[in-house]
Amino acid sequence: MTEDQLEQESLGWLADVGYQKLYGPDIAPDGDSPERADYRQVVLVERLRAAVARLNPAVLLAARENAVRQVLDLGIPSLLSANRRFHQLLVNGVPVQYQQDGETRGDFVRLIDFVDPDANEWLAINQFAIKGPKHSRRPDVILFVNGLPLVLIELKNPADENADIWKAFDQIQTYKEQIPDVFQYNEILVISDGSEARLGSLS
Repeated sequence: MTEDQLEQESLGWLADVGYQKLYGPDIAPDGDSPERADYRQVVLVERLRAAVARLNPAVLLAARENAVRQVLDLGIPSLLSANRRFHQLLVNGVPVQYQQDGETRGDFVRLIDFVDPDANEWLAINQFAIKGPKHSRRPDVILFVNGLPLVLIELKNPADENADIWKAFDQIQTYKEQIPDVFQYNEILVISDGSEARLGSLS
């Protein structure tokens, strides 16, 4: 089995549990069905915006838009701190304020429905190219929930004795340096060679 075959097998397994498969180049800025403004963009903004509207119908549009802006610009230069901040927003909701009936009201905008999984949108996207400050990289598979890149999966050829899961681990360390933006939103990192696998957090 080659690395590409393992990637396709993985996408098949993900489809079996409810993920929709997409091919990264198809939704790239210059693809057939673009969903990104440029290669630096790691969040599928319109999918996020649609999910926020779907999950928070009682929240005013202006407040929902404010929540989306907060997610897209975490405003924290440190990668680990930004990741921690995003995790808080994902778990607790995004705090917003808005004017209604002459009063300032506060609320929390949900990014994900933890009670009803079917209310969320699940995407498995392979070969999702990302441009960093100096390099462009293409992780094997990224799992998006409601447009947010929550899981990054790096695979290695199971037939190559020199390409074990720890080579995949090293690859992720390189990604952290070269395409850090995608890791602001990461909840789980996965490395696998088809027979062994490990998962962990950003830190």
